[in-house]
Amino acid sequence: MTLERLRRIVPENSIRFLGHDTHEHDAPHLIHVVAGRADMVVDGREFTLGARHNLWLAPHVPHAMRLRDGGMALGPMLSPNTLPPERVHRLGVVPAVTRVMMTVLGAAPATPEQIVPFREALDAVLLGPARQRFPVSMPEHPVARAVAREAAASDATLDELARRHHASVRHVQRLFVEQTGLSFTRWRTRARLNTALARIHAGYGLAEAARASGYLTRSGLLRALRRETGLPEHLLAADPLAAVDGVRTVA
Repeated sequence: MTLERLRRIVPENSIRFLGHDTHEHDAPHLIHVVAGRADMVVDGREFTLGARHNLWLAPHVPHAMRLRDGGMALGPMLSPNTLPPERVHRLGVVPAVTRVMMTVLGAAPATPEQIVPFREALDAVLLGPARQRFPVSMPEHPVARAVAREAAASDATLDELARRHHASVRHVQRLFVEQTGLSFTRWRTRARLNTALARIHAGYGLAEAARASGYLTRSGLLRALRRETGLPEHLLAADPLAAVDGVRTVA
């Protein structure tokens, strides 16, 4: 049996070897070329990715892919707040991403519970090595955990998030306090600020960091940092990482 026939045996996975027509996703998306070459059309632009190269896409970016030269690609979805610094961000070869993707291939996670740790590993690699400057922990309860994943990058109110997960606002609030030590509002603020500071650590400007973390403007991010740290905005604007690292954040 030829490799071409083998690649088509599992229809739902054949796109990993063949490619796909133009479509888009509601969540951030990573394309990792395992082998061969991938001819891409993304947002109307054409280019080719080589083996082990990565493309990080924002939500709702139209893209198409055709694989050649024995090509194979994986396209995992990322967490809602794992947003690229631009709509279409070419990463090139990132050894840490390659290691995670090779582990994905070997482990072959299939259920949502199995997929989550791999997604979180990719989130951590893509958001950079910045440490968590405002300590937050994920709640363990399934409902609170689901709300937490959406809350960090969503403008939805707690009432909307709770209703979406068939829970009462009071129940979700209690779970956050019991399992994270923080109110829901304080937890979401800190999660967003951690995302923003991770982007700044990676070299992006305040405006880009604000957009990536759910703030509409640079000023909105600075105000949130001021409220959380008590530092004046002019110090935070000049060097937010140095300013935040100069104070001891109390959970």
